[in-house]
Amino acid sequence: MTNSTSSLPPTPPTADTAGRRRLVLAVVSAGLLLCGIDLTVLHAAVPSMSRELRPSSTELLWIIDVYSLTLAALLVTCGTLGDRIGRKRMVLSGFALFGLASAAAGLSESTPQLIAARMLLGAGAAMIMASTVAIIRVVFTDARERAVAIGVWTAAHSVGATIGPLVGGLVTERWGWGAAFLINVPVALVILVVGFLVIPESRTPRPRTWDLAGVALSATGLTVVVFALKRGGEHAGPDLLAALAAVTGAALLYAFVRRQRRSAEPLLDLSLFADRRFVTATLCVVGCFGSYVALLFFLTQWLQQVGGFAPVAAGLALIPLAAANAVGATTAPRVSARWGNRWSLTGALVLFAGAMALMALVGDTGAYPLLVAPLVAAGYGAGIVMTLGADSIMSAADPDRSGEAAAIQETSFELGAGLGVAVLGTLLTASYRLTMPDTPGLSGTDRDALTESFSSAEELAGRLEPPEAGRLLGAARAAYDHGFTTVAVCTSAALAATAALAAALLRPRPAAR
Repeated sequence: MTNSTSSLPPTPPTADTAGRRRLVLAVVSAGLLLCGIDLTVLHAAVPSMSRELRPSSTELLWIIDVYSLTLAALLVTCGTLGDRIGRKRMVLSGFALFGLASAAAGLSESTPQLIAARMLLGAGAAMIMASTVAIIRVVFTDARERAVAIGVWTAAHSVGATIGPLVGGLVTERWGWGAAFLINVPVALVILVVGFLVIPESRTPRPRTWDLAGVALSATGLTVVVFALKRGGEHAGPDLLAALAAVTGAALLYAFVRRQRRSAEPLLDLSLFADRRFVTATLCVVGCFGSYVALLFFLTQWLQQVGGFAPVAAGLALIPLAAANAVGATTAPRVSARWGNRWSLTGALVLFAGAMALMALVGDTGAYPLLVAPLVAAGYGAGIVMTLGADSIMSAADPDRSGEAAAIQETSFELGAGLGVAVLGTLLTASYRLTMPDTPGLSGTDRDALTESFSSAEELAGRLEPPEAGRLLGAARAAYDHGFTTVAVCTSAALAATAALAAALLRPRPAAR
């Protein structure tokens, strides 16, 4: 995960018994499982949380994806900092922050408080994830054991992200949405204590410079660009502030790129992106994981808010998607052995795109049995792309630059998750707002609330007479259906375009003469 794992100390700290090595792996994998769960745990809790905190549609998107965006922005720099101060210290500090932020999120009484807590959760997750792969490389000196350990570590995050909606649905239905975060506190405390006892300390003898200015430029630029996207969707039309934010964010990111290119020790080695295979594999991962996480989010909302599913039922409805994703990830090596990474990635992206097109055609929560087949296809295709895309990123880089490639690989997953929800969420909000018909007899304030979000429409309907409330909710459900269909169609088109890129650009390097 960190960009300097290739310069690990030649003599690792003691991790002398197989039992202790397994304990270290259990600790770091449990940490990754928690980070993955927190990526999606709030999805099933959104309706009940929205009724209590009443966030706007834009604030709701910030609540969901500020976690992954913060994680993506801080991942590389936390790895560099961990190399300097010690990876054990960095990971344990991350667990402590993660537990405290989880308590703050679970006890939040306002939307800004919850957004701030989710941002701290992202920072804690970045501290955890940034140094765990380096710890594995130090503890597992045997190449075969290390490969198995990294496989377990990688699977933990994917499993966490996949079961997050089900976990969130179970605890929300029983104890309320805050419990989706509060369950992290005792788990993080146990991991912190065990990690303190078993994880050996390690650091790089000659760590890279920690570029605080580069961190500020990248994090601020990314935040401002996402703000511009959300602002544009909120107003669904020309907006001066959104345009200014987009230009400012782009300028900050451009300044970050220039600084990295001129730096002798960059946070992010951009020269890796000169390889078309590396760039294409990274785009495949960003597009696929972003679409997958966004699908988890929008499906849980669609099933609950339009279909009337309970939180647990919505989580259970995603089981075919989750199970197929796990099968896709485990069978990806065999698929690649038969067809090669290039055509396996292309075929899996086409399968995912086709599944999204089928969901758009069904477009009805009442016809859930018809959704099972496209859910299975989407999960299986996504599982193959995530596994082989990550492998292609690492294969495209030279072996002595595997640390930098690993950092970009993990960042691409988290950035994809954040941008997927941000971009597609903005699209759904804009589609809902534009499709919602005018309702005569409402005040200007009520009309604004009606077009703000489905939760606002439900709250408004609760204050109206039954016939009028029924008509209003029917219009809101139709608008949300249209928004989901729009998102599914656009996602299908984007995945198909990514498949075309993979087919055209993932050609193997020509053999050297």
